[in-house]
Amino acid sequence: MENNNKNNGTKILLILFGALLLIGLGAGGMYAFVKKYPSITTINKLEKEVTVNENGIADAVEKVYDAVAVVEVYQRNTLYATGTGFIFKKDNNKYYIMTNYHVVSQGNAVKVVLTDGTSIETTLVGGDQYIDIAVLSFESDKDLSIAEIGSSVEARVGDTVFTVGAPVSSQIFSGSVTRGIISGKDRMVSVSTNSNSSSSDYIMKSIQTDAAINSGNSGGPLCNSNGQVIGITNMKLVTSGVEGMGFAIPIEDAMEYADNLINGNDTSRPFLGVSMAELASAQQLYYFYGIRIPDNVEKGAIVTEVQKNSPAEKAGIEAGDVITAINDKEVGTVAELKYELYKYKVGDTITIRVNHKGQEKNVKVTLIKNQ
Repeated sequence: MENNNKNNGTKILLILFGALLLIGLGAGGMYAFVKKYPSITTINKLEKEVTVNENGIADAVEKVYDAVAVVEVYQRNTLYATGTGFIFKKDNNKYYIMTNYHVVSQGNAVKVVLTDGTSIETTLVGGDQYIDIAVLSFESDKDLSIAEIGSSVEARVGDTVFTVGAPVSSQIFSGSVTRGIISGKDRMVSVSTNSNSSSSDYIMKSIQTDAAINSGNSGGPLCNSNGQVIGITNMKLVTSGVEGMGFAIPIEDAMEYADNLINGNDTSRPFLGVSMAELASAQQLYYFYGIRIPDNVEKGAIVTEVQKNSPAEKAGIEAGDVITAINDKEVGTVAELKYELYKYKVGDTITIRVNHKGQEKNVKVTLIKNQ
């Protein structure tokens, strides 16, 4: 029994010695390897951690909530339509509210209802159907909340955003908040500036979001997770099989136009002096106007009529010509032509490329204000 214990002890010592020998050899081998290849290093990669703080979203909503107002549009003292707006500027005791042009365009009087229930008569400072922005003003001695303006340029696809507005009914659902993400930026969306028309006649650059936007939300703020306004909600895509596609006007475009209105700058759109039609209506054009489209024309806007003494007539543009580009920016439709044309101001000189009876030529046009 005693001999067995001695043998066992000897075996344990041998095992321990062997283990220590292997560790020593391993360390020596690693030292020799590192010494031979000194450029090899070990890197610990730190992954980016993202945390969504629900309390932070609630705080952001509170930050802008009281700056949002219900916009009530009246025709002959009768409530005609409602929308949403938000206070974005104060000058002494005068406050300015931003909303959509299509919300207020059909009314002869506009009131705003604040979150405390106060109803206030407003003055329409001005608006534009193409950018779909209108500015209202009112005076108050109260210290009212003003929305903080952010940046849509710095926003990223996937960022959390929310809207505040009065969908469906200003009385029941005013102050509704919906949340989503930025689904896309710089979306070029075809729109109709005529409420009685189903065809598109303009293109708007928009922010796409999946935050719920309903009738009555129009003109309300689209905010980032810091409670800053980065866009003005103005439309949604409504068609079978489509859900969660809402759009907002980038705040930079809206603020530039609003500041020009408030400062009394000329906001007139440039005037070319032509009536136009789409290539798709070529057969009707021949029937009504006797206009034949050259075989080599595949896209552009067809000139159906030129006004006398207009910039277009002075530049030599004629009925039947097809406008295909403005300052080398190709245009395929009437909507695209207007989008490119309205980038310029009254007094600017632009180069228009036209296809005249099968031959392309460039003409210089100086833009004027619509008379």
